[in-house]
Amino acid sequence: MSKRSSSSISLSALLLLLGACSSPPTVQYTGPWLTPSPILKDKIDANARRIPWTHGVERVELVRWFSEVGEPAYPVLLELCEDSRPDVAGAALGALGATGDSRLVEELHALPWPGEESVELRLERARTLMRLGDFSMVEHMIDGLSHERLLIRALCSQSLFEATGKRFGFNPSASEADRGASVDRWSEWWKQATTPAVELAQAQFEQTEL
Repeated sequence: MSKRSSSSISLSALLLLLGACSSPPTVQYTGPWLTPSPILKDKIDANARRIPWTHGVERVELVRWFSEVGEPAYPVLLELCEDSRPDVAGAALGALGATGDSRLVEELHALPWPGEESVELRLERARTLMRLGDFSMVEHMIDGLSHERLLIRALCSQSLFEATGKRFGFNPSASEADRGASVDRWSEWWKQATTPAVELAQAQFEQTEL
């Protein structure tokens, strides 16, 4: 497995630990997205060119910056989602997912889906969509629970828990047999959820009431 593929997923794990804490620069509205001022546009373009050459904490900070800028950076980030380098595409997805802007769901669905050989990037795309409110991605996250890499299993498990409030006893570091039993419970639950979007929305509502 390439270091670049691992970087795109590891980045997502680090982003879970960081929260936005600054305000985006002033922008102008021209539609369909907010348009950056010339100064901000230059900074967005410059930081987009930096993404492939940053690593670790520096990459995380750059992705967080993009998520804080938000809408004015969407066109650049959506273009980067199709980058041939998995870590670059993963960074763009991480920034878009962190915005929580559900308007991005249709935009992401309009992009070509990563090929079968890009398993981790496909899961990252699905995780981003689920973070943005597309609960049809639950099935992809359940598939990710059986991935060979511990980190990916953990990310999929956490994403499912955040969306549904359920764990079904899944432990990403448990034995393959124990994990398999939990995955079976997840799969059975998904099959029985005839209106999964409604159930997930109810689960999120109940979590906010706790």
